[in-house]
Amino acid sequence: MLAKDIMTKEVITVKKDDTVEDVIKLLLEHNISGVPVVDEENRVIGIITEGDLIYRSKNLHIPAYFTLLDSYIFLENPKNLEEQIKKMAGYRVRDVMTEKVVVVDHEESMEEIATIMVEKSINRVPVVKEDKLVGIVSRRDIIRAYAGQ
Repeated sequence: MLAKDIMTKEVITVKKDDTVEDVIKLLLEHNISGVPVVDEENRVIGIITEGDLIYRSKNLHIPAYFTLLDSYIFLENPKNLEEQIKKMAGYRVRDVMTEKVVVVDHEESMEEIATIMVEKSINRVPVVKEDKLVGIVSRRDIIRAYAGQ
């Protein structure tokens, strides 16, 4: 079986300028745990999941530092701190979404998709055809296919 055979074709998506509040409502209303973020041409530019939203509630990791001759020396890249703050305080999808999205082609085999999901510890993969979103495969879609439903 291929991605195009098992994918959900009616994909709920959001845009990068949508609010986080809108995404939360969508996830709850449709009983789903994540949605692709698409641009105006329906290309996948990110994904926003429950994990991204829960991240907003975590404790902020303040970088360790030490003083040397009355100067502060940070042991962690300050860019990481900036990204943590941006993601935790984000109001728009673009601030909270995961930008490095694993996508699969509509001709990808179900076995390869399952392998990707396990190896990358992800719950869903957007399916593309010629770089445009055409569906999404979740773990449930794979289980349903194995059960022959």
